[in-house]
Amino acid sequence: MGQLNAGIVPVTPFQQNCTILFDMDDKSGVVVDPGGDIDKILSVLKDNAIIAGAIWITHGHIDHAGGAMDLKEALGVEIIGPHETDRPLLANLENQAKRFGITDTVRNCVPDRFLTEGETVSFGQHVFEVFHCPGHAPGHVVYYNRAAKFAHVGDVLFRGSVGRTDLPGGDHATLIASIKNKLLPLGDDIGFICGHGPGGRFGEERRTNPFLV
Repeated sequence: MGQLNAGIVPVTPFQQNCTILFDMDDKSGVVVDPGGDIDKILSVLKDNAIIAGAIWITHGHIDHAGGAMDLKEALGVEIIGPHETDRPLLANLENQAKRFGITDTVRNCVPDRFLTEGETVSFGQHVFEVFHCPGHAPGHVVYYNRAAKFAHVGDVLFRGSVGRTDLPGGDHATLIASIKNKLLPLGDDIGFICGHGPGGRFGEERRTNPFLV
């Protein structure tokens, strides 16, 4: 098994961290949260000879799932995640685009498989545990690789901040409970990539994040 690696491709006017997780040896991988700019994502895959075997979605907001259907067709792979409670959000992406004045191609997303707490997803020999972490979105999931001490937390947690909860289905108390009860207990040394901006480590957030201390 080669080393797990991650590349970030900022996409859409929201500068969302579309993430390519891949194996350094065999270049197998997955694309997490292709919110848009699909040609850009495809170019990065091609330039780095990465073979993406699936698309993983953390939650159903437009900047994370707006390009998923187009990428699915371009790659011929399945869309996996998030939790089924985000089905209404995914079915409403085109209307989300209109509200934000987005003119790029956005299509409602129909995952091939929804995920539940305790399931695992994988590519090659890299296994990720699935945590259902609502609060920012009802069906938000986090992908955690125990071997690499790494998590992709989407918009649940940011460096120095947390996900917004003023969108439909958001709830601040639920979000904080997801972070404190599911993520932080994994350990201070867990590194994370988030949906926007730089990542960090859980320990630093536990000690200094003003929403958590």
